[in-house]
Amino acid sequence: MKQNYLLALGSAFLLWLAWPPIPFTSLILLIGLVPVLLAMENIIASDSKKKGRLIFRTVFLCFVVWNTASIYWVINSLTAVMPTWMALFVSIIPFGLGSLLMTIAFWLYYRLRLVTTKVISYAGLICFWIGYEYLHQTWDLAFPWMNFGNGFAQSHYLIQWYEYTGVYGGTLWVLLSNILIFETYQALRPADPGKLKLKFLSAGIVLTPIIISLIIYFGYTERSNPANVVVVQPNIDPYEKFGSLHTSAQIDRMIHLSDSLGQSNTEYFIWPETAISQDTEESNIRMEPNFLAIQNFLSKYKNGNVLSGIESFTVYDSQKTETARYDDQRRVYFDVFNAAVLIENSTRVQFYHKSKLVPGVEQTPFSNSMSFLKPAFAAFGGSAGSYGKQEEPSVFYSQSGIGAAPVICYESIWGEYVSDYVKKDAQFIAIITNDGWWGNTSGKDQHLLYAKLRAIETRRWVARSANTGISAFINQRGDITQQTKWWVPTALKADINLNEEITFYVKHGDYIALAGSAGSALFGIFLLTAVFLRKKIKKIRP
Repeated sequence: MKQNYLLALGSAFLLWLAWPPIPFTSLILLIGLVPVLLAMENIIASDSKKKGRLIFRTVFLCFVVWNTASIYWVINSLTAVMPTWMALFVSIIPFGLGSLLMTIAFWLYYRLRLVTTKVISYAGLICFWIGYEYLHQTWDLAFPWMNFGNGFAQSHYLIQWYEYTGVYGGTLWVLLSNILIFETYQALRPADPGKLKLKFLSAGIVLTPIIISLIIYFGYTERSNPANVVVVQPNIDPYEKFGSLHTSAQIDRMIHLSDSLGQSNTEYFIWPETAISQDTEESNIRMEPNFLAIQNFLSKYKNGNVLSGIESFTVYDSQKTETARYDDQRRVYFDVFNAAVLIENSTRVQFYHKSKLVPGVEQTPFSNSMSFLKPAFAAFGGSAGSYGKQEEPSVFYSQSGIGAAPVICYESIWGEYVSDYVKKDAQFIAIITNDGWWGNTSGKDQHLLYAKLRAIETRRWVARSANTGISAFINQRGDITQQTKWWVPTALKADINLNEEITFYVKHGDYIALAGSAGSALFGIFLLTAVFLRKKIKKIRP
């Protein structure tokens, strides 16, 4: 078993080495699972009586080490604002739960090997893995950060076909390549001339997507349709912005940075998540000093609009939503939102309420059954209840009719959700975020790089405003055309090309994930049936 554990750690190392933000290594993902598959094969071929348990332990070791090494920054952010024991508990979601689900997919593959052929079992492994990834982006504990398809974010020129498949195309590529390369390696151990076909198939699976992507990348040309956009990076310490630094001072800083690059034809000034940090009642925003200061700033820009993050709330006379809380003093219900607002040179104001909320931070997972944990989660989110949200994305429209997708922080890792903005006529993507909580770690770099995937899937420019960095402009091919440094107050401007065309992926969404999930269910039923029949036969035999 020592050799098998070393093989599992070898896979963990290869997967970590291939993961963003390490440059030029993403192709290692195509062989990263080979060592752990070899370890599994060693256990299956052994005479051990507890093969299932050994496989589970070996595979879990691989994935928990890989996950922890790649997203260590999660614990870095949590320990800054809560006791260590509580941070360890909350971090189970990204570190342990994801690793557990990955392990279950491989363990189910082993169980299939006991009742059917190797080829069918491999098909089951692919479906189980894709089913896990889809589950981990749809349920209350969603954290799709480590989906295999995200791993090519650093080498975006290799996955231009994401405009047809989304990130699940990348996941499928990784799984197929690893399986075929592993089988090729197995065939080569005792040299077998009859396996030449397998070698060509493996090479084809690896090289064909790369060639297709490079052809698309170098042949892609944007249609000229420019709009001037400014993104602002105010560089306000996230631990001060809600405390010692008054909101009006923060607004002044962002106005100054916006003015430094604004020009007469600027359409959008984009400010980061929670840029307006003072709790603002949405129905009364037009009377707020912050709103008036922003409108005064916009008076010199005829078509100018400020798209900003805001901490807002709405008051109700009854509990109109599941997340509404009761105010004993005012005797009203209210919802708190991590929101975006569009302010222009008129009384019209548009709001968007963040939909993809961070588990344990912005929402209590499975709130009805886990309500006893609300006081613990409050230590990070600042509230014992979940934030309010809206179920579907909505598009902001400027005075001149330009549609922007207001994507708030965590939402930018959901490809299909971002594509829904485009279905509603968004012509570019505005990502607003506050990555300062994580410190100067690889978390901020991964978050930036994942935005390149959204640009490719939708063929839309991305204008990214991050409070402390990294802010950037990303073109329709996924190239970062401009970016800021970390932890400096600054601003960027660019003439971005608006796009109204719809990609195949935007039109059809995560169809690969749906097909994989359906396959996962069918293989699960097949496995349960086979196990049941096996037990029944054993009982019948004397």
